Amino acid sequence: MTSDAISRLRAALERGAAVRPKVGGFPHLAESLRQAGVTHCRMAVPANAFLYLTEHGDVVVQGEPLVTGFAPARPFDQAALIEALRADQAGGTTFPEFVRGCWEAGVVRYDVDTAARTCTYHGTDGDAYVEEYPAVTLP
Repeated sequence: MTSDAISRLRAALERGAAVRPKVGGFPHLAESLRQAGVTHCRMAVPANAFLYLTEHGDVVVQGEPLVTGFAPARPFDQAALIEALRADQAGGTTFPEFVRGCWEAGVVRYDVDTAARTCTYHGTDGDAYVEEYPAVTLP
């Protein structure tokens, strides 16, 4: 079950990357994940770790952590988050740059709900910002 979930996730990430346009590409990646059975994608921003909840088993993907040891958590700055989002949506940042922008905006985690087509960004004090993304048809 676990190896099946990992191979399906890898294939969905590869497909999403292949069909994703440079501008406004996230909905294409999210749709590829949804079609592969991913229901939620949860990111722990300072750890740069993803938890993919899937119909085939849950999978963790660990990236390079943004911080190690002790570090202060920044206050949630919705305007800075929206600026990071719009730069990413316009194709102006790489994914690591986007994650760094979220961290600098005080985001400690975010959750993508592929059925509702939403991404919710959370700060430490219960602050949150929800953004919907459009439905897309993959080639």
